[in-house]
Formats: sequence, structure tokens, C-alpha cells
Amino acid sequence: MKSRSSWWYAVLTALAMLILGLAGPVSAATERASPAAPGAGTGTRESAADAVAAMQPGWNLGNTLDATGPDETSWGNPRVTREQLRAIRAQGFNSVRIPVTWSQHQGPAPAYAIDPDHLARVTEVVDWALEEDLYVLLNVHHDSWQWVMQMPAQREAVLARFTATWDQIAAAVRDAPARLLLESINEPFFEGSSGDAQNAELLHELNSVFVDRVRDTGGTNATRPLVLTTLHASPEQERVDELAETIEAIDDPQLVATVHFYGYWPFSVNVAGGTRFDAVARQDLTDAFDRVHDAFTARGVPVIVGEYGLLGFDRSTDTIQQGEKLKFFEFLGGYARQKQLTTMWWDNGQHFDRAALTWRDPALYRQISSSWTVDSATGSTDQIFVPATGTPQAATVALSLAGTTVTAVRHGTDELVAGTDYTVEGDRLTLTADTLARLTADRPHGVSAVLTVAFARGVPWDLHIIRYEPPVLSDTTGTTSGTDIPTDFRGDRLATMEAVYADGGNAGPHDWTSYKEFGAAFAPGYGGGVITLTPEFFGEVRDGSTVLLTFHFWSGATVTYTLDRDGGTVTGTVG
Repeated sequence: MKSRSSWWYAVLTALAMLILGLAGPVSAATERASPAAPGAGTGTRESAADAVAAMQPGWNLGNTLDATGPDETSWGNPRVTREQLRAIRAQGFNSVRIPVTWSQHQGPAPAYAIDPDHLARVTEVVDWALEEDLYVLLNVHHDSWQWVMQMPAQREAVLARFTATWDQIAAAVRDAPARLLLESINEPFFEGSSGDAQNAELLHELNSVFVDRVRDTGGTNATRPLVLTTLHASPEQERVDELAETIEAIDDPQLVATVHFYGYWPFSVNVAGGTRFDAVARQDLTDAFDRVHDAFTARGVPVIVGEYGLLGFDRSTDTIQQGEKLKFFEFLGGYARQKQLTTMWWDNGQHFDRAALTWRDPALYRQISSSWTVDSATGSTDQIFVPATGTPQAATVALSLAGTTVTAVRHGTDELVAGTDYTVEGDRLTLTADTLARLTADRPHGVSAVLTVAFARGVPWDLHIIRYEPPVLSDTTGTTSGTDIPTDFRGDRLATMEAVYADGGNAGPHDWTSYKEFGAAFAPGYGGGVITLTPEFFGEVRDGSTVLLTFHFWSGATVTYTLDRDGGTVTGTVG
């Protein structure tokens, strides 16, 4: 039993009041007050397109009810509270995706009964979100790689479990408001299939079964918007075409397409030299969003980008340099708006602090939330490195103005003087040598000042003025279980690392490139003054080999280093 009012109790109460002629205002759980959702909860069906438009922007309650451990705290997040959902609504989100993994809460065949306590907990969280005036997207999540992927070899068993799972979920939410949307399966794939054709056939069957079973339960489920995914939730053309065929075959006006987007892979994880959100990464994004727009949105089928972010965030949000990640999210938000795609930010707990109810990176949230409504200017960089020795030189930053203009440059509450401290010529902002000398004089290594460039529209762009000297690395000994290279960063920041064998060829993981994966093969430890080479890196380094490393820093400095591996022992020397 849920401690708060359930949907069926609300419906029965409303009916009783109508019979007695006492009906008053309908609660938030049964009707959305916002005019963006006409007819929701009123008996007038809201179209799938209207519902998806009203869901923008959305947020994922990730790594919580989808955790594969015994409960929702298994992956390190606190238990969900209504206050968390209220805080998300207050941050400007109109919808929340609630991923749920059901496997560990199900009994055996043939019933595959879902634990009533778990089902009640899921519906409680859904109910809270609805009462907080959020649209909700509920799904079957990590079951995709726990048992659904076995469908090629166990078709009947998987279909039986999938059917039983959705029969129970659909029955539990049968009369929930139409602001609750259901999603068939998260990022499906199939092991041991014969290839693309069979994959498409199996996913078509799952999506079709999902629609049939939910619709057959009646109530609001008869017309509720239902969300269907591509294979892997991929926006690739072949996968999009397959889903388009499924949606056409099912012929239900209340269907929604969904894909996920985590960016151009080398940039998304910072490998193969993909340190910047460059023209290639931008084109990858525009191509993906164009494909789903042309296949679905332009043909009347709304699209939800059910997850978006950067894959490197799974290790650390510092995997991608701050200014580059801000440019990525700014561009994504603006282009999604242009293509009428609803976006749901993936957050596994690394963005919104669910205990303090604050953003861990306010600048990132500022950039993302602004992109929902307006284009903001960005800079070619947010770092200006000023040598600690010698006379500073003027520094120029190219601006992507997005149709706006610079209105001011500030250092804290002090406004810099145009023409004296800085100049703006077209899309180029130049800080004078005197300004940089003044801001870095007698300062320690590191960030000496943060300048805020304000524009006539959108959010400002911060420039970090960094006093530095070339980094200094020292000799070391370690093991293949992990080796720390002592490093005096002296204000500089590590961008990437190359690894090649002295006798030729690329060393370490991803041997198709000399540039290794940030945070996976190597990671800077600024507080401890080390660069760590991981066991994963040495796992793919030949025994008895000499490896030449080149460390690339954001200032433009490079440092070479030599590694010798002898069994489990590693020796590192400068040069």
C-alpha cells in the first residue's frame, strides 16, 4: 500500500463526488494545470505530439530504480523523495524519465510475478512526479541486457516474460493520467542473432507486443502515448528506418519514437585525440538529429531523445574539458530545439546532488537550461594560458556569437574598459598584454582570474586566466597494476596522451590510434601531483617492450616520457 493517494483512489473519489454533485477542482494527479497540455486528465485525448512537446525539457532519474542490486540505493544514489522531484520541477524540467529494472524483483516462470512491494514503490515515485506536475516516462530498463538479449535462442521464453512484465506494469498504471508515458525497452540488442535482418524482426516483435498488451488493458492505456525505440536506441539511418517501418505497420496515432545521443564517440570519451567539440563532432550531431527529424518528426511522429550526455561522464565529468563540454551542450540544445526534438538529460547522480538538491556544476546547468529557449554565444576556448616568465602577449579568443553581441567583460564586479583592457573586432575578442600582466602578476600557478564575457542575449562565457610554466615529470618505478608518474603540473592541465612502441606501432588499448582514452588508460591527479597509468593500459602493453609517451597539455606544451615493462615491473624515465 502507498502512503499517499493512489490513482485509483483519486478516480473513485472523483466519481463519487460527481454522483453527489459535489465535484470540485481536480487534483494535480489527474489534471495538468499548464495550458501546454490541453485535455490531459480531462477525458479529451492529448495527442502524442502535444504531449511530447510539453515534456521538453526532461531529466533522467538514473542509476536508481534501474539499479540491478537489491534496492534503489545499490548504485550509490539516495532513496527517491518527493522533494527531489519537486526540486527538479523547480529547475525548469517538465518531465522525468524513470528507468526501472524489473529482473531482480520478479518471480519464476510462468507468472514472472513482480514483487508487489517493488511495484508499489515504483508507482509511488511515479505518483509523486505526476503530483509535482511532471510528465513521466516509465520503462523496462536493464532487463535488456539481463534476459531480453537472449531472444534469438530463447524466443518463446523471452516473449513470455516480456509479455508478463508489461501485463503487470500496464495493469498497475491502467488509470494513471495520460501524462504518464510508457517506453517498451531500453537500448535493446540481441546476442547470437544472424544479423541486422533478424535483429529488426525481433525488435519489431517486442515493440508490437508491447503496444498490443498495453492497449488491451484499456482505461487510459487505450490511448496513452507509447514510446518505441530503435535497436540500441541508435540514431543511425538503418536503425531509424527499421523503427519507422514498425511504427507504420502498427498504425497507432499515439506512438512516439525514441533514440539516445551521447555524441561523436572519440569526443564523447576523449580518445583518438578527440579533445575538442570540433566540426566533425558538430556534424555527427546534426546528422543524427536530421535523420530522426526527417524520419519521424517531419512525418507527424514525435521524437524523444530519451538520454543525452557524454559517455566519458560515466568515469568523471572532467573527462571532457569544461569549455568543450559547454559548447557541446549548447549546440545540442539549440539544434534539438530547431528540429523539434524533446530531450531528456541523463543524470546518474553526477549532475544534480539529490541530497543537497543543488547542481554539482552550476555552469553546466546554466548552459544547458539556457539552450532550451535561446542560442548563447560561446568561445573557441575558456582557458587563456599566460606564461609565468617573460612578458605576456595579447590573447585572442574567437567567438561563436550566435547572432548576439558582446556587451561587457567583467572581472568579478569590476568592468573592464573596452579599447584599453580588451577589444572586440567582429567575432574576435582580444585581451591586451597589459590586462593579462595585471591579472597574473605575483599570482601562484593556476587560475589567476575568471573573466565573464556578457552578451546581449543568452548566458555569459567565462574565461579562465591561468598562470603556468611547462609541466615537469620525474622518473618512477611501478607495476602493471598501476603506475604513478610524479608530475608538477605548474598550473597546466593535461589534455591527452600518446603511446607508441619504440620499435614502431601504437601501444596500449585502442591500438588503431596513438592517442589513448582519457580516464581509462591514464588520468591526471592534480591534487596528488601525479599522472596515473592504469592496469587497463598495461593490460595491452607487450611484456619486454619500451613505450614512448607524449603528454599533451592544454597550454600547448608537450612532455615526452619513456616506459620500460619487464614482467610486472614498470620503469619510467623522463625523455
